[in-house]
Amino acid sequence: MRRPLCILVAVLLAGCTRSNMDSQPKYHEYEPAQLFSNGRVLQAPPAGTVARDDAARAVETTQRPAVTMALLARGREQYDVFCSPCHDRTGKGRGIVVQRGMPQPPSLHDQRLRDADDQRLFDVISKGYGAMYAHGDRIRPRDRWAIIGYIRALQLSQHATVADLPPDLKDRMAEIPP
Repeated sequence: MRRPLCILVAVLLAGCTRSNMDSQPKYHEYEPAQLFSNGRVLQAPPAGTVARDDAARAVETTQRPAVTMALLARGREQYDVFCSPCHDRTGKGRGIVVQRGMPQPPSLHDQRLRDADDQRLFDVISKGYGAMYAHGDRIRPRDRWAIIGYIRALQLSQHATVADLPPDLKDRMAEIPP
């Protein structure tokens, strides 16, 4: 009876060694290493390497999608996530981070920004400008175009006149008592 018990204990103890993936020899990204001739673990990609989806992303950057209600809804969603902390939900530049001491961005309703072309807004969202940091790595190109569409809708909402309305809405407005 003692012999099988000893064998069982020996087998159990053999399974307790730390021979797993946590204890294997490996290099960490920023440690010096003799693995490569330049002594670094991180290596630059070979010349001509193209990241996955780079070609599709480049096409999305140059092709502005048609403005639809779905695109505007997506633009509002993305604006609320990425833009409203500084520009606030109305675009006037009094977001929550401004209230906590960050520099106030210009109002999106300033004439200068209302006159700016859409490509300029796309570039500012992508690469940043002034105190605004770049969002090109955080927001997909199609979503940047959606945000621009929503910004234009915000601007229009603050500066529209009755003359800007389609004829059927003008007629309905005329029916509303003052």
